[in-house]
Amino acid sequence: MAAKRDGIVMSRYIFVTGGVVSSLGKGIAAASLGAVLEARGLRVTMLKLDPYINVDPGTMSPLQHGEVYVTADGTETDLDLGHYERFVKSCSNLTRNNNFTTGRIYADVIAKERRGDYLGATIQVIPHITDEIKKRVVEAAEGFDVAIVEIGGTVGDIESQPFLEAARQLKFELGSSHALLMHLTLVPYIATAGETKTKPTQHSVKELRSIGLQADILVVRSDHQIPKGATEKIALFTNVEPRAVIPLIDSDTIYRIPLMLNEQGLDEIILEKFLMNFPPADLKDWRNVVNNQLNSNHSVKLMMVGKYTDLSDAYKSLNEALVHAGIQTFTKVEIEFVDSVEIENQGTSLLEKANAILVPGGFGSRGFEGKVMAAGFARERKIPYLGICYGLHAAVIDVSRNKANLKEANTTENNPDVLHPVIGLVTEWTDQDGRKEQRDSLSDLGGTMRMGAQACFLSPGSLTFRIYGKEEIWERHRHRYEVNNNYVDVLEKAGLRVAGRSADMSLVEVVEYEDHPWFVASQFHPEFTSSPRDGHPLFKSFIEAALKCQAEG
Repeated sequence: MAAKRDGIVMSRYIFVTGGVVSSLGKGIAAASLGAVLEARGLRVTMLKLDPYINVDPGTMSPLQHGEVYVTADGTETDLDLGHYERFVKSCSNLTRNNNFTTGRIYADVIAKERRGDYLGATIQVIPHITDEIKKRVVEAAEGFDVAIVEIGGTVGDIESQPFLEAARQLKFELGSSHALLMHLTLVPYIATAGETKTKPTQHSVKELRSIGLQADILVVRSDHQIPKGATEKIALFTNVEPRAVIPLIDSDTIYRIPLMLNEQGLDEIILEKFLMNFPPADLKDWRNVVNNQLNSNHSVKLMMVGKYTDLSDAYKSLNEALVHAGIQTFTKVEIEFVDSVEIENQGTSLLEKANAILVPGGFGSRGFEGKVMAAGFARERKIPYLGICYGLHAAVIDVSRNKANLKEANTTENNPDVLHPVIGLVTEWTDQDGRKEQRDSLSDLGGTMRMGAQACFLSPGSLTFRIYGKEEIWERHRHRYEVNNNYVDVLEKAGLRVAGRSADMSLVEVVEYEDHPWFVASQFHPEFTSSPRDGHPLFKSFIEAALKCQAEG
């Protein structure tokens, strides 16, 4: 079923590019294709190649780039890796090898040049940069039947040209049975003319050809049905066979897209081109997901109090985790984003209609007091509350000020000289491999946080223990500040229960407020391990609590 060279199974490569405009949904299309191929029995891995100069997205504003997704090994990556992990089970533990940027490639090549690894050669984009890209792609694909490689940006952008050239070289070197290119474009509908237009797609493919790349498959996006005549025209003028021009119309849910691609035979075309023979796709799980999502019995209003509410992608994994919880409970979760700065200005009346309140992660002082006010409102009104990372800090500070009589309590992140630093910079912790990690206030922002999957031990008898159903859990972290252990005793006397601690028991991981039906805050980010097919116990329980709160009025 798989070609071999020198006894080693050779991986196949699907390069995914986008044209015409950005934000076409390459990541979701690529992840959906991965889900279908996996459902046919293939071992699938996925990569994202990002053309920006940042080494990783860790120090980029969510308002510019969307959320920073964190892998189990503690790598800060593009949010598309979240799609990959949610859609493809064999991608549930992606690593730093599955996402790299132009900045990382150049940094590593320059480091090699400084060491003398190139023996005095003149370092050039071709071959040195492209060779480095190819090496990383091939290494990441090792051991898998298919590697789906998404190239960020839009064809024609100068930034992505080294990645596209590397893809061209790999296609040439491997041959048509081992590498193909899937190109996503936009087919716009012009309302005044009452028709769809194929010319942008034609020009996008022409741009590809100008750099030596021929698309094997075209996925054409539109918000209207694309007539057969239009796809035939596209095929004629792009040298793509008609059946390989795949219309992808806006869907009622992103989790229907694997079904849509399979119905149009995309996976069959790919396996034919790769000379591979696998059983038909078993997509029963995806049909169940779609059915559960679209046939909900209930609805709840959840208010998310954050700082980056102008861009929904800033909380992408959180949004999806809540959708997954809705799927598990047959509930439509209506998420209303509330800017925490507005709460500071207008008060907590903005939260009056909430059946549940979620305060997500974040950094910096802007809007933080609004998050503290939201946590206090949920505590006092006995509204289900889920705090994540900065949301835990907000809950701890609220209880410190209003129940423990520590009026000056704050985080040293926002006030280094605060009288009661109930949240402070953690200087030492034990990582997942048992090694001691240390830092101080002068450490770089990027790459020095407590990162990745780490063990947490839950207190038997706690709500969180009952939710997870076990004492030891593994969740992913991304933060620099933690609960100050010097204040734990006074906080517990004020009603705040420590429900989870780190593996070495030195750090607070989960807190609960005892005089409350459902009040949980975690230092870790559970949204990164939620999936549409399995959900996540913490979010499921949160939505069940919201339903109960709504029923009780």
